[in-house]
Amino acid sequence: MLDLKFLRQNPAAVADGMARRRFPFDMAAFLALEEKRRALLTAVEQKKSQRNAASAEVAKAKRAGSDAAHILAGLGTLSDDIKALDETAKAIDAEVAELLLGVPNIPHATTPDGAGEADNPTVRTVGTPRAFPDFPAREHQDIGAALGLDAERAVKLSGARFVVLRGQLARLERALAAFMLDTHIAAHGYLEVATPYIVSDESLIGTGQLPKFADELFKIEGAPAYLIPTAEVPVTNLHRGETLPESALPMGYVCHTQCFRSEAGSYGKDTKGLIRLHQFGKVELVRFVHPDTSYDELEKLTSHAEAILQALELPYRVVALCAGDLGFSSAKTYDLEVWLPGQNKYREISSCSNFEDYQARRADIRFKPEGGKKTAYVHTLNGSGLAIGRTMAAVLENFVQADGSVVVPGVLVPYMGGIGVLEPEGKRA
Repeated sequence: MLDLKFLRQNPAAVADGMARRRFPFDMAAFLALEEKRRALLTAVEQKKSQRNAASAEVAKAKRAGSDAAHILAGLGTLSDDIKALDETAKAIDAEVAELLLGVPNIPHATTPDGAGEADNPTVRTVGTPRAFPDFPAREHQDIGAALGLDAERAVKLSGARFVVLRGQLARLERALAAFMLDTHIAAHGYLEVATPYIVSDESLIGTGQLPKFADELFKIEGAPAYLIPTAEVPVTNLHRGETLPESALPMGYVCHTQCFRSEAGSYGKDTKGLIRLHQFGKVELVRFVHPDTSYDELEKLTSHAEAILQALELPYRVVALCAGDLGFSSAKTYDLEVWLPGQNKYREISSCSNFEDYQARRADIRFKPEGGKKTAYVHTLNGSGLAIGRTMAAVLENFVQADGSVVVPGVLVPYMGGIGVLEPEGKRA
């Protein structure tokens, strides 16, 4: 969440950040609460001063042997008044805290202005999209149907927006996950963790999914718990409520999980294939870093995700999200978009974000500077490295052959047990 002290001292800067986001933050309502809170604090201090004076009068009367009953009665009334004022102040503090949970992060100064996706500038484009001179490009769900992508049986099992993968496609999914994990561990120094797929509401509050995005989550009936929408949630919350030594920073984790999203508001979008599912695999990168280096770390994190696309020889581009398209908790985000020839466009395959101290404040994740006494909040970053289903879709569309077979990218062949070409199921020996 936002730093309340910063918000109190810099309301104009916060209002400007919310305006860049096109977020309707009611600054007047916040300032009215602040005025009420300050008035209460002043009243409490006045009452406490009166109580101290009355206590001194009681002591004086007792030394003089005088009757202090009337003063004691007044003291009781003052104590009751102070208690009532304190309770009102606590209620306002709770209201402010609840309000802050629904306020997004302030965009970083280098986040471009803009209203939405159409305003996101391209930072760089890597690779050349493949030409299809001899046969038309095809969408991955059509290619995959002959290779073991079974949507019909998935509907029978679970409903829409699920898939079943058979044979070589199931192995390709496993190969992609293993290759991504191995690359991030060996080449980039991440520590692999395996986490639960069910998390508490406190964990989702910590990373910013709750209360804002409750309708996009799968809730466990009868419990304050949810299926994870991304590994970002459990991995970031590994250090919730902790104070890390400065020497431990930067700290990087990689985690492969299934992710579960209700896809609220996406009715009719990407209903076929692997692009927008209720359940999908993802390899996630999470970093805890020093505030002074977090933007250098964002560039590094983004390069780690790009390295997977480069190794798979998939054309892609990097775009900087404008303020109006920025994720709720992020101060700056790069999206990686892979080229899908069947759709004739780039599609998001990873978002790499710097949340600064926004998540760390919500989850109370601090570090202790070496030689310093006062703790500070870490900066958290995360990015997909990569979304596995979308990566599979890109492999199918970019490496399909005229006969419907698909060439396996060279780096994946060892993970496929030496299989270099995926053959349609009817052609396999």
